[in-house]
Amino acid sequence: MAWRIQQLVAVTLGTGALVAWTVAGSVQAEEAWPTRPIQMVVASSAGSGTDALARVMAQRLSVVLKQPVVIENRPGGSGVIGTSAVVKAPADGYTILYTTASNQVVAPAVLKHLPYDPKKSLLPIAETAEGGVLLLVSNDLPARNLQELVHLLKVNPDKYSYASWATGSSGQLTMEWLKKQTGIKAEHVAYRTSNQLLTDLASGVVKIGWTDPAAPVPFLRAGKVRAIAVTGTVRAPKLPDVKTMGEQGYPFDMTGWFGMFAPAGTSPAIVKRLADEVSKVQASPELATMMKTMNFGPPPVKTPVQFGETVSHDLQAWAKIASDAKIRLDE
Repeated sequence: MAWRIQQLVAVTLGTGALVAWTVAGSVQAEEAWPTRPIQMVVASSAGSGTDALARVMAQRLSVVLKQPVVIENRPGGSGVIGTSAVVKAPADGYTILYTTASNQVVAPAVLKHLPYDPKKSLLPIAETAEGGVLLLVSNDLPARNLQELVHLLKVNPDKYSYASWATGSSGQLTMEWLKKQTGIKAEHVAYRTSNQLLTDLASGVVKIGWTDPAAPVPFLRAGKVRAIAVTGTVRAPKLPDVKTMGEQGYPFDMTGWFGMFAPAGTSPAIVKRLADEVSKVQASPELATMMKTMNFGPPPVKTPVQFGETVSHDLQAWAKIASDAKIRLDE
């Protein structure tokens, strides 16, 4: 009997030692992270505005983390392809996602089927940039501001169409929201890229269009198109005279953003480390200058929890707008 008790104690102590060793090993692994290159999956094509921002962030993080942060572009499917790759990756801090609000909160509002849960499959790390979507018109359209555009569309129902960079884009949803508020009518025309849209807008093929804040800057500088409104609560830095929708009587506070995510289950310590390092990068004068050049506001500084609250709020808000507009896509 005494022998059995001694054996049980030995086994119990051994199990406790094994658990302690495992926990200690896990903590040491987290403290040592990273010990090899990190893959940053970008859910947009190479050369895009998202890609440019991601590469600046990857370069800065490579320096402070003392490991290469390697970009892998995985565009397509409204961000689903790139997001799916990260969702399926090991939650060890060596695969992270760089993506946009259009992919992470707008696409889930309009797509009928997603191979992951946008609320649970990823952990928010940091919001890296934000800016409103621009409402543009061709130079020959007789509307200089949002009120004049609404009036023009009211007295000319179904005469004009409007364009955005994709079916189910935030540009389309914003216009559909405006149509619901005002009773105006205009059919949507979906383009494959903002540059194609801007070329047709400049030539007058289409008269009204929505784009991200960065793409139209060369066209605006050349006087080929006019900007008459911007979403969100602040004006675009390169367009200080263009009022927000809210300033023109149609408050639409939703903005576009860029951000980083990790697979669900990633260690909170690793997420915090990444968030802290991103915050330091955000504070650099070089990044602030780049944001202004691309027509984005000052780099936001949010904790992972605060960024997560933004994501949750936006998922609900865009879902309601899409539901009201009856926009649902198979893929």
